[in-house]
Amino acid sequence: MDEERPLLIPSPEPTFNKSKLFLAVFAAVLGNFNFGYSLVYPSPVLPVLQSPDVDPRLRMDTSQAALFGSVYMLGVAGGGLGAMLLNDMIGRKLSIMVSAIPSSIGYLLLGGGVELWMLHLGRFLTGVAGGVTAASIPVYISEISHKSLRGALGTCPQITAVFGALALYALGLVLPWRWLAVAGGVPVLLMVVLLVFMPYSPRRLLSLDREEQAVRALHWLRGADYDIQSELDAIKHSIRLQSRVTWSQLAKPVYYRPILISVAMRFLQQLTGISPILVYLEPIFSQSNVSLEPRYDAAIVGLVRLVSVSLAAVLMDKAGRKALLYTSSFLMFLSTLTLTMISHTTPHHPGPAPPNFTAIMESKLHYDVAWLARNQTAAGPIPLISVVVFIFGYAMGWGPITWLLMSEVLPLAVRGVASGLCVTVSWLTAFVLTDAFTHLADTYGLYVPYFFFTVVCVVCLLFTALCVPETRGRSLEEIENYFRTRRYTINRDHSNAHAT
Repeated sequence: MDEERPLLIPSPEPTFNKSKLFLAVFAAVLGNFNFGYSLVYPSPVLPVLQSPDVDPRLRMDTSQAALFGSVYMLGVAGGGLGAMLLNDMIGRKLSIMVSAIPSSIGYLLLGGGVELWMLHLGRFLTGVAGGVTAASIPVYISEISHKSLRGALGTCPQITAVFGALALYALGLVLPWRWLAVAGGVPVLLMVVLLVFMPYSPRRLLSLDREEQAVRALHWLRGADYDIQSELDAIKHSIRLQSRVTWSQLAKPVYYRPILISVAMRFLQQLTGISPILVYLEPIFSQSNVSLEPRYDAAIVGLVRLVSVSLAAVLMDKAGRKALLYTSSFLMFLSTLTLTMISHTTPHHPGPAPPNFTAIMESKLHYDVAWLARNQTAAGPIPLISVVVFIFGYAMGWGPITWLLMSEVLPLAVRGVASGLCVTVSWLTAFVLTDAFTHLADTYGLYVPYFFFTVVCVVCLLFTALCVPETRGRSLEEIENYFRTRRYTINRDHSNAHAT
């Protein structure tokens, strides 16, 4: 793809006050903290609910435990569909705040439920909240961020989700399972209180012809002494070129290309196998002779994810998005290729899935490493190392960057709807693939799905090279202009003539 630099190189960017921007981002990503927390909620809870000492009305068998986890993913997909409407109806900030309603009700049901249906409904509602925030927060952050910080700030949702998961694991060691639900409501309440005082997206305000409020919002985010005029003019110019999108207009490259890129990246992200690999560690780690106690499991994976996402945040605006995507794809390719060869040369039938199979998704690994002390083969530590490298590669590239690019490349006119579509596609794919992995592994062995993941990683490399634009250092208006004219440079005279 043609990715030339702007023809007019501006003078060095003036400095601005970053503290209020950081505060606004912190307020928003508390929703991602809650997402990570609620995602792994079954980790310490399911052992209690499957024990003989639990209230008989709440005791779960294998199928009920699987539903307790999988219904969350369906809730996230439903929340993504809801965000398609909410983002454009009430705006990004209010959509994030509205997510507190299903989240709070869900935690109340989880904390006070006396029947199984109440627990399942609680999981579904917290999933709905997670879907809304997953679609709204990246868009809100990208629209309030300065282009010099958008890459680093765009990784904050992933980082805080990891912190949320780690917080759940830590609290699970000291709190009863019902009080874990009560604790989950604290960041939700804090998020709502802080967001009340945060500005709306300036781009959203200008699209509604509220220029005076947009000016105040930009001054609040950049500081009173920062000259916002050039940024304000660029946003207004981009909005002038927008029109209400009809189905026929979706055939224009300025709309269909960024939408297809965003949806395809979310689809490929899940097809790499991140969800089933992290969920289905039992047959993977049973090939390793590295003995670890179960309590170290989540800490190791959480630490690996935290280090890799933090590294991505540092490098995002220095190395660029595509460089990290290349590195991420290559590391995942090497890992899945290694797992393919090991599983093919060392046959090991996976057997039944863990009882909380679909509950775990990207962080829940609590039960599987217990197999390490009981199942030791000649494969040595290679499977464990391969999985850790895979998680590291994913979390430094295809994990956070797909969310960031989604919020960067989607045009303002369709950004709210399309971001919800991306979330829905992502989590439905995760749900289907995780279930399919079980059947493939049971029927053909682990090497078949691993080989599929290896091929997908190659496709990710090619997709990055051929389809993904480099957005480092670009404003959202320059990125949108790229899909309109194949150039990042904004020629206002030409554009105005074209618009008229």
